[in-house]
Amino acid sequence: MRASKKGLILPILILTIIPLIASWFAYADHLPPGFGVFPPLQVSEPPTPGFNLWVFVLLLGIELLLTFFLLFPQKFGFKPVPAPLPYERKPLPWWFWLGLAVTLVFWTLMWARPEPLMELVYFAFTPLWWGFITLIDGLVYARSGGYSLMSKKPKLFVITIVVSLFAWYYFEYFDYFALGNWYYPNSVLIPELSHTTIVILYLVAYTTVWPAVFEWYTLLHTFPKLAVKYADGPKIKLPGTALLIVGLGLMGLMVFYPYPLFWALWIGIMLVFAGVLVIMDIPSPISELAKGNWSPMILIALSALFNGFFWEMWNYGSAHPTEPIANPNYWVYDVPYLNVIHLFSEMPLLGYFGYLAFGLIVWLMFIWAGKVFGFNTYLLKEDERKYNSEV
Repeated sequence: MRASKKGLILPILILTIIPLIASWFAYADHLPPGFGVFPPLQVSEPPTPGFNLWVFVLLLGIELLLTFFLLFPQKFGFKPVPAPLPYERKPLPWWFWLGLAVTLVFWTLMWARPEPLMELVYFAFTPLWWGFITLIDGLVYARSGGYSLMSKKPKLFVITIVVSLFAWYYFEYFDYFALGNWYYPNSVLIPELSHTTIVILYLVAYTTVWPAVFEWYTLLHTFPKLAVKYADGPKIKLPGTALLIVGLGLMGLMVFYPYPLFWALWIGIMLVFAGVLVIMDIPSPISELAKGNWSPMILIALSALFNGFFWEMWNYGSAHPTEPIANPNYWVYDVPYLNVIHLFSEMPLLGYFGYLAFGLIVWLMFIWAGKVFGFNTYLLKEDERKYNSEV
């Protein structure tokens, strides 16, 4: 089925303007405080609610149940699927070693912050991540018998970079309406860097988000048992119109109740893009649920979660508030009710599960962009063969 451009674009246009319309009625100035300041800074008024035990216990219970589901899917109606034979292994390619060297150099530079190289430290964040992305791609190449995004799909890989730049900026836009679940304090605390330089550093850093998640996704598929762990589960056909309406409703309500609905920033956007793809009959991780195949949805979610540990670890060590400022891209969370238990991370412990929804957002946005701009979005050679007759 050839997707209608109007059917793809109109719901996302509505998603974009709904928070603006809601803000007209929610705020005396018709926009949320801090709107448009880039990079976003902390919103101090109204003050963010502090720790709430009931909210913490409720979310902890949900996340424990979700963890149990991920570890023991057969308890939830999933059937065992024989694991495919492992790929023929290849030696680690040269770019793996290059990526490893770049990662270690810039990791050391960003955390050690040697005084003679302080100016280089300011620019270390993005090279660190591109080294890490290259490292993972090389590992995928070796484990998959010679297939990776960089080696076999360089054009698609470049497209992921471009999409990442615009898509993360788009995602940041909605954070203004949540009154800043995260913000960037160092962006105004480094006098050596002009605001223009800071903006450029942020936009360049945005290019790493989608490629990193997709590299993790291809890596997880090189583990045969994991690749099929969730492949035969309950068949659920989700109603696209309902997903779209609920998602748009959440994003509008979030403007009026930004703290109780702080989680809508992830769930609402995910539901809107999922609804659009379902309505337009476009293959996606969501459409696979109707076949009982939960693997694409869960593995992309886990990809973002696993990558999130590195995001948070390197961020925490790059510019902790008690140490000299170094990383302009350093971020801090201001999540209501749950901003407790930080284990070598600015991310509160329970906040990590937000990465699961974000992983889906990454792929759903990418598929949507592929249909709008006319490029192939299949990350795995198996997927391309599988869907070739359907598109």
